[in-house]
Amino acid sequence: MVTELGHDIADRARAILNGVEEIVEATRAHQDPLAGELRVGLIPTVGPYLLPRVTPGLHKTFPRLRLMLLEYQTDELLGRLEEGSLDLAVLADTIDVDPYAAFTLYEEDFVVALPADHRLATRRRLKVGDLDDETLLLLEEGHCLSDQALEVCSQIRVDGPQDFRATSLETLRQMVAAGVGGTLLPELAASYSAATGGGLALRPFQQPRPGRKVLGLWRKSNPRRGTIKQVCQEIRGMIGGDAKSREQRGRSSRG
Repeated sequence: MVTELGHDIADRARAILNGVEEIVEATRAHQDPLAGELRVGLIPTVGPYLLPRVTPGLHKTFPRLRLMLLEYQTDELLGRLEEGSLDLAVLADTIDVDPYAAFTLYEEDFVVALPADHRLATRRRLKVGDLDDETLLLLEEGHCLSDQALEVCSQIRVDGPQDFRATSLETLRQMVAAGVGGTLLPELAASYSAATGGGLALRPFQQPRPGRKVLGLWRKSNPRRGTIKQVCQEIRGMIGGDAKSREQRGRSSRG
């Protein structure tokens, strides 16, 4: 067992090692800021749907930059960001970002995923209240999307099965297609589901549409912060077309 003193020494040693690493990285960044390895961590409800859209473009724009891509839940991402084993964390805006530099990558709506033969599938758009008394399937604890889904439905009665919590959005999609219940999907994940899988009815919410903001976070002391910000700007530029489409759809529904 590590004593309290041991934990204190380990924390101080980790800070010293991070400082040394930052000196080395500062030298490398000065020599060629767009080369070397960049360690990027993403939450599981973002990574599988964002990466296929942006990775080819990032490789083309930054050919000398090696992206190490890792997937963790929010708490693990923040811990690794703090200890210096990650340069950039991509996650939903559900935390206090003050200790970090933050960059908004994109915003996306939540979409209702229902079995194809569900009674609500005949409607083009849904209100949150339409889900009253419906069975809502959720991800297991630790996924911020579960908290966001419950927040969206906090004013209505939803039946969440106590004996089931999914480990991934793909599991949720399969369970919905099997008729077990409905769920909320982020827009990027819903687009993937629409393109790759049957058995689902995907319906947008009426205005105002609930959604989430996806951020890039990094340590303010990171010597590669200039490169990180360039990568974030490139990601936002590639996803920007989707954001414009959402804005146009919103104006259309209001008009």
